[in-house]
Amino acid sequence: MNLVLDNSIVMRWYFGDGKPGDLAYAGRVLEALETGRALVPATWCLEAANVIARAEARGLVTEARSTAFLGLLQDLDIEVDPDTVQHALSSTLQLARRYGLSAYDASYLELALRKAVPLATLDEGLQGAAKRAGAARFR
Repeated sequence: MNLVLDNSIVMRWYFGDGKPGDLAYAGRVLEALETGRALVPATWCLEAANVIARAEARGLVTEARSTAFLGLLQDLDIEVDPDTVQHALSSTLQLARRYGLSAYDASYLELALRKAVPLATLDEGLQGAAKRAGAARFR
């Protein structure tokens, strides 16, 4: 199964914290990616790198832990969307305006709508926007 993978899921894998329901959902997404492919907007790599760098700087994780985690990500079939930037000032901006999202969050929604694949996210604002926009949510 193909899906759009929001960074909120990836960070549950990285930190291993959160509500039990959120961790279970993140686990189901990871299981789906054993045979499926994740699509991510072009900003995803920077978003993930920012969280990792900040966590290391705060002493929450070690660089060795981060390196091991990045190895896990490299083993997954994650495709960075090459067209994210082309949609940033048009459909992504419109989605951000319409649903009160950051442009970063709107880029996940835009990708899910454009590719007609489910969105995997734990972000409540993004979940609500996806529902109102008619995007499928990964279950």
